[in-house]
Amino acid sequence: MNLRAVVFAALVASAAAPAPLLAQAITSRGFLEGVGYWFPQTTSNDDVHIVGDLLAREEVFARAADWLRFAGGVDFRANSHDQVESDWRVDFQDRGVLRPRLSVRRLSATINKGGFNVDAGKQFIRWGKTEVVHPTDRFAPSDFINVISSEFLPVFGVRASFQHEGDTIEGVLTRFTPSRVPLLDQRWTAVPEEAAGIPLVDAGAMYPTGPQTGVRWSHVGAGVEYSASFFNGFNHLPNILSALDPSPALLLTRAYPAIRAYGGDLALPTKWLTLKAEAEYFTLRQTDAASAVPTDDYILYVVEFERQKGEWVFIGGYAGEVVTEQRLAVAFAPDRGMTKSFVGRASYTIDPRRNLAVEAAVHQNGRGLYVKGEYSQTYGSHLRLTLDGVGIAGEDDDFIGQYHRNSNVSVTLRYSF
Repeated sequence: MNLRAVVFAALVASAAAPAPLLAQAITSRGFLEGVGYWFPQTTSNDDVHIVGDLLAREEVFARAADWLRFAGGVDFRANSHDQVESDWRVDFQDRGVLRPRLSVRRLSATINKGGFNVDAGKQFIRWGKTEVVHPTDRFAPSDFINVISSEFLPVFGVRASFQHEGDTIEGVLTRFTPSRVPLLDQRWTAVPEEAAGIPLVDAGAMYPTGPQTGVRWSHVGAGVEYSASFFNGFNHLPNILSALDPSPALLLTRAYPAIRAYGGDLALPTKWLTLKAEAEYFTLRQTDAASAVPTDDYILYVVEFERQKGEWVFIGGYAGEVVTEQRLAVAFAPDRGMTKSFVGRASYTIDPRRNLAVEAAVHQNGRGLYVKGEYSQTYGSHLRLTLDGVGIAGEDDDFIGQYHRNSNVSVTLRYSF
């Protein structure tokens, strides 16, 4: 029985449970959001200065019994710069190069009985706890069409956990969902000057088959939290395989290596601040030689502090990488690209309706710098206005620096209902 059949059986069994569904509470939430971006500079593959996004989201939650809940959600999207599919289909897979026009964001059942909890269906699974880089987040692919303003994607699977006092054991079984990469003909695919005249062609993806599994143990004790985790599956960020075609054009294919990962995290509150650390060791998992995709063996780690003083919250730290065996030539890897960096964030609550925040990341060699400032204000009980300014500087051979022509300002207006 494959993974989809297992989840479908769990959902059907839950729905068939003898519970007075019609008499139970149903709640919903949603919003309509419009975002406008202005990019002062053009790039070699993108001369558009203004991009508009529209997102409508509706989520419904039903409690059939004290031990049984259902959740469902859909997204509708539109975009002025061909980042959204034109087809009016309902997407469930999250495997398209473009964002789907209409997609199922969430569709799950949750069973909670005593210390046992089971979530089955399309859902979000987050393990990472640190800022900017999340080494242990192996079940959290992202949409990187805009690399700096990414958002997490849901996965399809089953998550079961058991909690006893301060300890929690969690097991996960999912179907592979890839991260969405930047579009080849737009500014978030940074093309080197020497390759600017060669057309880039998307040659598709080699999606892996087979399930992904993971186990995590976490402990919350007196004055300390920590966890250990194991992952067996595939990297949701692709290797990029290239071939030159006679036209000439460069054909780019996405391939996803089989990996195992061992990690953990720690949070230690002290009198003055909270120390956080998170690390993961990634190693190539041997598969059929005919379909093997090479990747490095490496360690990602983050060490940071958090301090709250009055209405201020300060977060700062360092994200690092250690390569133990190098095999890989080209990959799209924002998690690795943001390492060897000092990162920080400061936020200030002006009043219950207004917030101000600044975040930054700078590579230790000074060849890449990212700074973002944000001001947010609510009007009434439904409307929120957010103003963002993003500055990027650096060198073309640096992961952050290659986007130095993508500094931008944006305005977001969200109406919640």
